[in-house]
Amino acid sequence: MSFRIGKLRSAVAIAASAGLVLTGSATAAATTTTQDELLGDSIERSQLQRHLIAMQRIADAHGGNRVSGSLGHETSAEYVAQRLEAEGFEITRQEFPFDYNETLAEELSVGGQDVPITAMSFTKSTEEGGLTAPLAVVESSDAPGCDVSDYGDVTGQVALVERGECDFAQKQAAAADAGAVAALIYNNEPGPLNGTLGDADAARIPTAGVAQEDAQQLIDADGQDVTVDVRQLIEERNTYNLIAETTTGRDDNVVVAGAHIDSVADGPGINDNATGSVGLLETALQLGGSPDINNKVRFAWWGAEEFGLIGSTHYVNSLSADEQLDIAMYLNFDMIGSPNAGYFTYDGTYPDSGLPYGTQAITDTFTEAMDGRGIELETEPVSGRSDYAEFAAYGIPIGGVYTGADGVKTEEQAEKWGGEAGVTFDPCYHTPCDNLGNVDYDAFTVNGQGMADVIADYAMSTEDVNGIAPQEAKDRAAVAEQRSAQQTTLAAAGAHENTR
Repeated sequence: MSFRIGKLRSAVAIAASAGLVLTGSATAAATTTTQDELLGDSIERSQLQRHLIAMQRIADAHGGNRVSGSLGHETSAEYVAQRLEAEGFEITRQEFPFDYNETLAEELSVGGQDVPITAMSFTKSTEEGGLTAPLAVVESSDAPGCDVSDYGDVTGQVALVERGECDFAQKQAAAADAGAVAALIYNNEPGPLNGTLGDADAARIPTAGVAQEDAQQLIDADGQDVTVDVRQLIEERNTYNLIAETTTGRDDNVVVAGAHIDSVADGPGINDNATGSVGLLETALQLGGSPDINNKVRFAWWGAEEFGLIGSTHYVNSLSADEQLDIAMYLNFDMIGSPNAGYFTYDGTYPDSGLPYGTQAITDTFTEAMDGRGIELETEPVSGRSDYAEFAAYGIPIGGVYTGADGVKTEEQAEKWGGEAGVTFDPCYHTPCDNLGNVDYDAFTVNGQGMADVIADYAMSTEDVNGIAPQEAKDRAAVAEQRSAQQTTLAAAGAHENTR
């Protein structure tokens, strides 16, 4: 399809002939969208930066983060809400409880030398001061440490095992069954290992991740005493999703677009995920609360993503079967300004990808939109590590763009996109240095523009995704039958933090 606003431009032309304009933010109210413009053309770098500065200042004023269950998160969400309310959006705050966890200690020493580690989310804690025990290196294999037989007798020892093939929770459980008192899991690719056990019930022994670069030092210390101090605070807290939708458009074929607005406790979370959150905010402001569109657009800023996709999962599961059928698609925006940026979208090949029918059409739309802005996207298989997971699990088509987290940029990607090969897309991922200096503003801006282009396009018609033409009556039974056959299970527990 031609992407010169595609389906949106006809509505804009009609509105212009009637003396109407699409509702935009106050800062852009004087600019009239014309037939030849894309909504993304109204997304300006300066305004995106202004929102990011606000998120940084919110984190600075609230202990250095915007973690769910804190005033930093609430202030971030209300910053968004106030601006949307001023533009006429209908606002809902959906509250829910979750298990909050915060690392209090993550230290490892061997032979009098400290080795950096990262506590796995929801790990069992050691006593204050840690535990000291011999280190037992588990032999590498195709599925290292996934079965108790991989460990031999490690009774009373700290097991060191390579990442790969199975979940971290499974590795530490197998180590515990073999008698280990703690588990260290080292990365099988460059960089540190930020991981999660999924939930507190899965935790058996204190468990932490080790960077690949530090693994050899520990392997060489096989049999020596190590001291591990890993402690976390785990308690129930409350937080909320912020949901804003247009007052116009049909409500039985809704385009849902979302981004998590919470950070980890260790930093301000500017790339992860203030970039996605404020890109979504600016798109909503430029679209306006009452635009002349065919399909209602529902924007969502999820809470507690960093604790296991809790907010988006709660939202999807709170919907009735009919309300789920009213959702045409879910578009996800998570980390869109990584400093060593890649340009990715989801591999929606049907049925090979395992994703719902319609996902490939969304992938094609993002690919064409970004190509129109000079960016060649790559498709990647989904990992279940972001908020699309529960939507896909219920057969709802998904899509989105992102710039990479802890993966490593290849030589070919560096040649195509620029940046540095052999370095992770975001070296400050889940750390205190994820601040205003941790953003590629060119990548951030072009992804924000592409986001707006696609959301505006689907606000006019989703026919390429689900066959529903503008103003055509929706056959709920047919959609229900299709989705029932396509329901997909993704490893949703991990959020950005890897479960494996």
